[in-house]
Amino acid sequence: MNKFRIFKTLLGVAAISAAPFVANAQKNWQNLDLKTDTIFGISTEKAYKELLKGKKSTKVIVAVNDGGVEANHEDLKRIMWVNAKEIAGNGKDDDKNGYIDDIYGWNFIGGPKESINFETLELTRLVRRDQVRFASTTDANVAEKDKKDWEAFKAERSKLEQKLAEAKEGLAGYNGLKGAIDAFVKKIGKPNPTLEDVKNFKPTTEIDGRVQGILLPEIEKSSFEDFYENQIVEGIDYYTRQAEYNLNIDYDPRSIVGDDQNNLTEKFYGNNDVEGPDAMHGTHVAGIIAADRTNKLGINGVADNVLIMGVRCTPNGDERDKDVANSIRYAVDNGAKVINMSFGKAYSWNKEVVNEAMKYAVSKDVLLVQAAGNENENIDVEKNFPNHKDLDEKTIASWITVGASGPKDDETLKASFSNYGKTQVDVFAPGVQINSTIPDSKYKNLDGTSMASPVVAGLAGLIRSYYPKLTAAQVKEIIMKSVVKINHNVEYAKSEEPNAEKVSVPFSDLCVSGGIVNAYNALKLAATYGGKTAAK
Repeated sequence: MNKFRIFKTLLGVAAISAAPFVANAQKNWQNLDLKTDTIFGISTEKAYKELLKGKKSTKVIVAVNDGGVEANHEDLKRIMWVNAKEIAGNGKDDDKNGYIDDIYGWNFIGGPKESINFETLELTRLVRRDQVRFASTTDANVAEKDKKDWEAFKAERSKLEQKLAEAKEGLAGYNGLKGAIDAFVKKIGKPNPTLEDVKNFKPTTEIDGRVQGILLPEIEKSSFEDFYENQIVEGIDYYTRQAEYNLNIDYDPRSIVGDDQNNLTEKFYGNNDVEGPDAMHGTHVAGIIAADRTNKLGINGVADNVLIMGVRCTPNGDERDKDVANSIRYAVDNGAKVINMSFGKAYSWNKEVVNEAMKYAVSKDVLLVQAAGNENENIDVEKNFPNHKDLDEKTIASWITVGASGPKDDETLKASFSNYGKTQVDVFAPGVQINSTIPDSKYKNLDGTSMASPVVAGLAGLIRSYYPKLTAAQVKEIIMKSVVKINHNVEYAKSEEPNAEKVSVPFSDLCVSGGIVNAYNALKLAATYGGKTAAK
């Protein structure tokens, strides 16, 4: 899910994050209350203060099916799920579940010696597969029975070539911009110049003037150091990953795992390293859900009595359907009642295997929570996997898809990057400049529907903890019915171009519920379901 948007500058091609800027984003804003705090959070703190004080709750396991979780993070170690049936480090499958030493969860993209970090996109894998099949095929000799697949292959190949060209162009632009900025900063004579330093600098070349024009509005928002690290360095890293790994048809790391990738029934592969080589994303997600609310460190998660199970299935690239399906089944079989899935992709090789795993989860009363995606697209129309479209009503009743919102109750409420859809997105939740846990017991602000989804997963875990007799379908119904309805229009750009035309639409056109999730409202509503469902 790309947070960078290419634009043309006088220096060439570069990009700046499309995420909306939030001045001095308040830590924990996602848990604040619109009326009390004038920030459009989900009223979690209000709920704890007014509704939950003195009430008992039961432990609920929430699975983070993601790219890895740092289990010993200072703000997570107390709330990590530990498999009590397994003896750590003895090299045996003590609980006979098929996974050796799965103490904190399991890693489906690891092998005997190491774990996958970078992966290709599903698009790349589909083109690689079909270029073998159609190696000697032309429009003139294609068999009638293969014409549909042939046309699909040509479209996918063209799309891959386009994306690779854009990645290379973006990388060249970023490298050029970095070089110009480095030279500019060297002339100032300070490694981290202030806004005043940049303002007072007298350009001696045309390039210096252009760099000054780029830096001034960016440093005015935050600082040079933040801009350089979060935009320039991350931009180079992003486009490097795209060009060298994600879109590289010759790159295939799957041998690391050692499974038969064509055997969709194979379940017992991987390793027990739930952190993996890059746990930034999954650790951030885990903290949003349940970072320790009692230790006076870092941040406060949404839920106060859940355990985080780490299930690694998502690399830096597109997840494989087989791994997603197995990660869902693992989480279900080991006791998770909520599964957060902050991932998605535009193509799917084996979507049926994922759909069957979701149906299995629903049959076991597990609620699935998924991020809608960050392409600013209408996923009622554009392809996005997994999705609701070919599943039965029973499955959809236990699966909730989440868009991202910002902190202000105005036309900017929809995060500029967030996907939307009147039928495919269920609710919106805070997903802009969310401060949460990252590896090495640190914290960072990140943007994305990947951050909005765990807000809802945390809320689901909170409800199931205090009202344990509620079913997964009831919890979704409560979350949907208790949203704060938005009765005004919101704006978003029609394309990725820097000066793209904006459209203004009713917020109710963006999702099924027409609102932002709210913990206070949800817990009040949960108390009315069945009367005896609440923990005393």
